[in-house]
Amino acid sequence: MSLYGALYTGVAGLSANSRAMATTSTNISNVNTVGFKSTKAEFSTLLSTTGGQSDFAAGGVKAVAVPEITQQGNLLQTSSATDLAISGQGFFVVTDTPVANPGVSELLYTRAGAFQKDANGYLRNSGGYYLQGWALDVNGNVPTNANDMTLINLGQVTGTALPTTTAELRANLQSSTTPVGTYTAGDLNAGAVAPQFETSIEVYDTQGSARPVRLSFVKTAANTWAYEAIYDGNPADIGGANPIATGAITFNTDGTVATPTPPTSITIPFVPASGLSPQAIDFDFGTPGQADGFTQFDTTSTLYGTNINGTLFGGLSGVRVDEQGYVIALFTNGIEKKMYKLPIATFQNADGIAALNGNAYRSSVESGGPSFKAADVGGAGSISNLALEQSTVDIAREFSNMIVIQRAYSAASKIITTADEMLDELTRLKR
Repeated sequence: MSLYGALYTGVAGLSANSRAMATTSTNISNVNTVGFKSTKAEFSTLLSTTGGQSDFAAGGVKAVAVPEITQQGNLLQTSSATDLAISGQGFFVVTDTPVANPGVSELLYTRAGAFQKDANGYLRNSGGYYLQGWALDVNGNVPTNANDMTLINLGQVTGTALPTTTAELRANLQSSTTPVGTYTAGDLNAGAVAPQFETSIEVYDTQGSARPVRLSFVKTAANTWAYEAIYDGNPADIGGANPIATGAITFNTDGTVATPTPPTSITIPFVPASGLSPQAIDFDFGTPGQADGFTQFDTTSTLYGTNINGTLFGGLSGVRVDEQGYVIALFTNGIEKKMYKLPIATFQNADGIAALNGNAYRSSVESGGPSFKAADVGGAGSISNLALEQSTVDIAREFSNMIVIQRAYSAASKIITTADEMLDELTRLKR
């Protein structure tokens, strides 16, 4: 091995340890970066030639930065509902521009889940990347094509209401009540016959407004009661078509309902001028032979309770993400509606993906193409909200590495100074 070879070996040592120091310093600088994955420096020899056992080949060393992307970071609880973390393998799918069609903007991948809603309602993280997801159809299903993704946009969600479709009532009609002499359907609404029991409920139309409906009852024979459903809202809403329904409830001798068999459909006949369509509601007066709805016992006629679905209009109050990755809109009326589902991108070799600014990655030849999966499916991790994945940097290990690298760098510099002195000695032989 020549002295010039020794010089080059020393230079290679300086270069390799400089690269290792750059790797360590990058790790230390990103100790607080959400979702950051540390990189380690691995050294390998460089030989100028290969020979037999009696030959010595001059060489050097090189340092290769090896990313540890598949290493799991600790999860830190936060107070923001749009802070997300993946526990397990996989990445969030993002784009670097707010373009709705991912075919126009390249799909990228990140573990940095500190997303916040921007001025347009898009979820964007601190690196400036926009979160992508599967938009759910009216039945809550994801697209059949896993690549059919769109931007998560909460700005398009304003409010919602649910119309009433079912009404369950629990009440007692007093068995000792004396039947009326004569009764014709409509007499209770017209005032020709006084009701022996009456109760009012509120139902909700398709536009989120409460509509009052009154139920009036009169006993017409032993174990038989007639009822009228009367709309107590603006008569113009239904064109004056009251009562909106009439019928009868019969009871068994043990006080349980005999007929009708539930449900009994009652339609509120909204006219076009009201801005609404006729609305059918299934009323459940109880299961025949059971005391789970209307009963006829010898105690005061009383409404015990109702179970009526539907809600008033409610505005968007917040959002949450569950472990399956559903983005759920929360409304002030108590409704929760699934809007999107977040895909998890996995790779055959996740450590081979290419790093980008902002703690994001793109697929590469080494990583292979992405596979988009639902959370907890096919090796994909689960999603945690109100949490962020911390950096995987071990600060103690990095400082220890820094000391070793510094010593190695100093030693490599000694090779150069020593070889230089030997060359100087060699040149003086001729003087």
